[in-house]
Amino acid sequence: MRFTLRRAAERGHAEHGWLDSWHTFSFADYHDPAHMGFRALRVINQDRVRAGAGFPTHPHRDMEIFSYVLEGVLQHQDSMGNGRVLKPGEIQLMSAGTGVTHSEFNPSRTDGLHFLQIWIQPERRGLAPGYTEWKPTPAQAEAPDLVVISPDGRDGSARIHQDVVVRRLRLPAGSATQHTVAAGRGLWLQAIRGDLQVDAQRLQAGDALSTEDTGSITITAATAAEALLFDLGPFPVR
Repeated sequence: MRFTLRRAAERGHAEHGWLDSWHTFSFADYHDPAHMGFRALRVINQDRVRAGAGFPTHPHRDMEIFSYVLEGVLQHQDSMGNGRVLKPGEIQLMSAGTGVTHSEFNPSRTDGLHFLQIWIQPERRGLAPGYTEWKPTPAQAEAPDLVVISPDGRDGSARIHQDVVVRRLRLPAGSATQHTVAAGRGLWLQAIRGDLQVDAQRLQAGDALSTEDTGSITITAATAAEALLFDLGPFPVR
């Protein structure tokens, strides 16, 4: 199976004082025609926000946007009336649809916020805006492999308007999980923590790997590791 690697150090980087952000794909002032996205996956930003700082209210439309909190707490508010505070391991998913405004803020006075912000293009434009969350049960908190986002809400996952299944992997050292890339689909694996081995390829925090070849892969944790696995279907936009 052929893989394309995206190393952490090769990503775009922006330092704004209150925000330190690494861009897997072209975003804001970082533009690289070779890295505009992967199928419907358009943005993966690894953001660190200083205490008491955050993104002021700003608009979005025609995008599925989710945030995965890694460290600290994330305070979300939007024009749909949602106001939430999310903790590590929790996900918020917003369908911007015909248009929403929202803000994301670190309410702590002392601790930084570390989270992934991910944008996925929807199956069609002009959807009604919506908001949902995924929070693990105690049994799911350290589950090695589980679905957190899907188009059909399977296994209690957050529902997304796109043919994309997102799995969260939390693998103890020496353990492994498998994934099969079906015909016509693509895989993006985003490493978050620890060391992973995918066949002959080694991934560390911030690294990513993708393939559109059909077949099965084995993901092995050399150390305790965490990652997000995106299983993406074809991407026609209507």
